[in-house]
This record gives sequence, structure tokens and C-alpha cells, in this order.
Amino acid sequence: MQILASFICGLIFGAGLLISGMTYPQKVLGFLDIFGAWDATLAFVMAGAVAVTAAGFAIARHRAAPALSARFLWPDRSDIDAPLVTGAVLFGIGWGLVGICPGPALVNLAGLTLPIVVFVVAMILGMIGYEFWRRRQATPRAVQSTALPSRADG
Repeated sequence: MQILASFICGLIFGAGLLISGMTYPQKVLGFLDIFGAWDATLAFVMAGAVAVTAAGFAIARHRAAPALSARFLWPDRSDIDAPLVTGAVLFGIGWGLVGICPGPALVNLAGLTLPIVVFVVAMILGMIGYEFWRRRQATPRAVQSTALPSRADG
């Protein structure tokens, strides 16, 4: 049942991205160009998305348990740390350069245009690279215990 719900939610999300114009890089870049020819129409999309999401969260918080899961998975962190800020900056740079973020990129992947395929491949490589780096940072490094030469060694 969860897979069916995920599928339906993905369809709704993809349709919303297509209908709202979030999958058109020119539209998104027009929205991000606040000092140029600013196109404010995507602000209504975001405001609408926040309003619907807020209503959904308000309903969910009054429920004892979720409909399709054993328990709620509410966020347990709300701090702002260096990885969050760094990720936000990198996301913003990427979004501002091409006008595509991950969700619309996956929707646009259905068109199999070369720029979108390259974008998605690069995005996946970036995600894999970050995960590799994060695991490497989390792994305790072996302490090298090379014995120092002493007088007994000659």
C-alpha cells in the first residue's frame, strides 16, 4: 500500500510541477532574476504549496498515527549548521545557473533531452560523491602506531 501511495504522490507532485511551470528553466530563471525582468508568478506556486502543506501538517499533527506507516517521521533536528548552509548555497548556485532543481529535473528526464540527462547524471554523481565523503568523514581513522627507533634498536 505504501508503494501505491508513493506512486500516487509522485504523480501528483510531477503534475503539479508541470502545470505550474516549475519544469521550464526560463520560467524559474525569470523568477530568480529579482533585479532584472522578474517573473513573480512562481511565488504564487510556492505560496500555494506552503498553504496546502501547512494544512496537511496541521491535520497530521492531530492524528494519533499516520494512515500508511507505523509511526510519524517528524524531523528531529532544527539547528542550522555548516553542512546545511553549504548545501543551501550549492543548491542555490546550481538552481540559479540552470533554472532546474532536482524535482523538475526528474520530471524533465522523461523528455530525454541531452542537457537534462547530463544534469541528472551530474546531480547523481554529486550525491554519490557527497555520500562517499560523508562516510569517509564518519569512519574512525586507524591510528598509526609505528614504533619509534630507540637506543635498544642499535
